[in-house]
Amino acid sequence: MSEKRKITLKDIARELGISISTASRALNGYEGISDETIKLVKDFAEKHHYVPNLLAVNLRKNRTSNIGIIVPQIVHHFFSTVISGAIETAKKHGYNILVSQSGDLLKDEIIACRTMIGSSVDGLLISISNETIEGEHIREFLDEGKPVVQFDKITDHLETPKVIVDDFQGAYAAVTHLIDQGYKKIATIRGRLDVKNSIERYKGYEKAVKDHQLEFNSDWIITCKNISEEEGYEFARKLMESKNPPDAIFCITDPVALGAIKFLKSAGFEIPEQVGVVGFSNWELAEIVSPSLSSVDQHGYQMGIKATELLIRLLKDHSLGENETIEVKTNLIIRESSDLNFIGS
Repeated sequence: MSEKRKITLKDIARELGISISTASRALNGYEGISDETIKLVKDFAEKHHYVPNLLAVNLRKNRTSNIGIIVPQIVHHFFSTVISGAIETAKKHGYNILVSQSGDLLKDEIIACRTMIGSSVDGLLISISNETIEGEHIREFLDEGKPVVQFDKITDHLETPKVIVDDFQGAYAAVTHLIDQGYKKIATIRGRLDVKNSIERYKGYEKAVKDHQLEFNSDWIITCKNISEEEGYEFARKLMESKNPPDAIFCITDPVALGAIKFLKSAGFEIPEQVGVVGFSNWELAEIVSPSLSSVDQHGYQMGIKATELLIRLLKDHSLGENETIEVKTNLIIRESSDLNFIGS
């Protein structure tokens, strides 16, 4: 027998003069197979470096032990931490993670979903794109009896389990912190009007301003489309060059906040003495930029763990799950961009 190719179960059976089913049962230690045969088969398999075809085995069992995960951006710090948590959790349970991204575009999310279905993943973890509303392409998994867990960016049009962060409370805490520091004219560079987590963060901002009876000025509310550093820079410029500029800015994400800080520094504003800035996500860059950025930590790694554990439980229970929501609490990391106590320290 040539050793230049990977040997198969059929090769083992032929060489040892036994049936394929006997060879398979011996390798798996099934009852009814003699110890002598089990030893003979296992020794032969080890000597010839036999590796079982797990894909074929799993397909016969109508499963692949693969879980799909689709995120808007793989390189996004928050989503990369979610993926890390998902991979570590899946590995502990004997599953693999197949990763794809939508680029926050509906058309690419549909392609990614169809590719995952074509790859016969057992279930799907997904954070929807900014353009996704009803998610009929995601429903195709449910129609095939494959569970779906939505996380972070979700749609209520799909009745699936969801894992989210407390966006409202995170934003409320961030704006309350700015108020406690003495800022009175607080603007927000918010996210899109049709994205659920963006809406919740805006509501948290609005409630904090109104609860503390501060001025609520519609000119201080600017909506991002791409949620980018470039928009943060441009919108901070627009806010600070207006007739009634704010003295603090709460941003939908850290990249937007970093763009705002870049403009403020280029225009000669002192941070935080003249303008305070808070972001949302707690990117790694938040800690190393100058001034360091105060930010709401979303705990992406924990979200990845919780979402994956939930999906694996559904797979083991052969269930699509209930329309339940698990909430991951946020916490505010206070740094130089918003804390006047840092001045001179």
